[in-house]
Amino acid sequence: MKPGTRKISRALISVFDKTGLLDFVKKLDDLGVEIISTGGTAKTIGEAGYAVTEVSEITGFEEMMDGRVKTLHPKIHGGLLGLRDNQDHLGSMLKNNIPEIDLLVVNLYPFQETVREGASYDQCIENIDIGGPAMIRSAAKNHNYVTVIVNPNDYDNLLNHLSENDFTIDQDFRKKLAARAFTAISAYDLAISNWMSDFSNDDMPSSFGFIGNLQIPLRYGENPHQKAGFYKDSEANLMLQIQGKELSYNNINDVDAAFDLVSEFDGGTCACAIVKHANPCGVALGRSQNEAYKKAFNCDRASAFGGIIALNTCIEKETAQLILNTFTEVLIAPDCTEESKKILQKNKALRVLLTGNLPKQNNSSLTWKKVHGGALLQEEDNNSLSLNDIKVVTRKVPKDTELVDLMFAWKVAKHVKSNAIVLVKDQSTIGIGAGQMSRVDSSRVAVRKLNDMINSLNLEKEFYMDFVVASDAFFPFADGISEVIEAGAAAIIQPGGSIRDNEVIKAADDAGISMAFTKIRHFKH
Repeated sequence: MKPGTRKISRALISVFDKTGLLDFVKKLDDLGVEIISTGGTAKTIGEAGYAVTEVSEITGFEEMMDGRVKTLHPKIHGGLLGLRDNQDHLGSMLKNNIPEIDLLVVNLYPFQETVREGASYDQCIENIDIGGPAMIRSAAKNHNYVTVIVNPNDYDNLLNHLSENDFTIDQDFRKKLAARAFTAISAYDLAISNWMSDFSNDDMPSSFGFIGNLQIPLRYGENPHQKAGFYKDSEANLMLQIQGKELSYNNINDVDAAFDLVSEFDGGTCACAIVKHANPCGVALGRSQNEAYKKAFNCDRASAFGGIIALNTCIEKETAQLILNTFTEVLIAPDCTEESKKILQKNKALRVLLTGNLPKQNNSSLTWKKVHGGALLQEEDNNSLSLNDIKVVTRKVPKDTELVDLMFAWKVAKHVKSNAIVLVKDQSTIGIGAGQMSRVDSSRVAVRKLNDMINSLNLEKEFYMDFVVASDAFFPFADGISEVIEAGAAAIIQPGGSIRDNEVIKAADDAGISMAFTKIRHFKH
């Protein structure tokens, strides 16, 4: 036998998830592998007609304490941890009648699933696996001699490797499986730690971590000289890509921004958001899906080229046909009709992602960002504003139609990089200023975008007079609102809280427009 290669003579199998178990056991049985097992797994294997030795026969102890104690025994861990080329270890194994275990197959109690199902505290505690992680750690540490599998998806990988390597396992393959095993138990422990932290009285968890598995190896990152990959959160449900080229780093980043924005609007109204470089360049509501798309697209046609389109309703035939008229990187929506799929397939490069149900905007999940020396952690910005939450601070009160537009503009502003200024008319953005270093510059950019739209579409400027404005943070000076007032603003919504609020309010009163304060800020850096 080559150095580093090992045969499998004995396997210990203890799994909660029995997917593919019996097919796997049959192949091991055909290879003459002796099988040791525990509890329910042993019963399943035995009832299928395969020879199996109960762990209790090896240890000399029956399972006890409702199965809490069964594999925590020297005859199990000695068989996993013993070094096969160490005479002292081999002597101890021989003296204590400890059998060598060459293959460990374990998956754990479904702790994460139990929590997600809303089980009681005691039920969640009972689904914290102890013996499984201990065995996995022992086998993974001793991967020079022991093969460890923690996921049924690897059953076929192991069997194929055996058939291609004269029924032996090489060192590199064992090392790869060991790495997966350590990742699995780390993610499991982290899930328990995060769950326990929820019961503390601290505003923020005392510790934080993220473990993801490489889901999509990417060609490169933001730029071609940067390596990159997408790592899946074990708790997350991924979008389904039904056509198109592979996603890039920048695609995924923009899709995330578009998905968050369009999720602000429930399926009771048709919404469309077009995103470029993680900033919206057009957002609209419409009586129909294609009306919402047209309004969003018209806001900034130049920026929409090569952008990400997000819809909150099933992709319809008319919208699919319109979208094909302009180069689009990605289209995302909850679903897609069969007719629309056939239309979209005319552009085979277009990436189409289906999200399923859009998330509600009231969860308390955390978001984080890597910085030098550590990470910044915060709650998601899921604040939801109602009309009762705003305070009109000017003599003039917004009209009902303006209030509707102000609430729409406020939702959009939350998703625009700061400093953010959003101009809205008839529940459609008509100018967006984003990411400028001063708020007055963002106001100027938004107004310029408005004028560009009017000129490019040969529209009458008067039609877009009396629009509303949302600002993600307070105006520090009156110059910012002067820019939008001059362009035709009729109402403004902003957090307020500047030491010059009185100056800003006076400028609005002098211009005869209305202004409302939210007392909520939506910085997005």
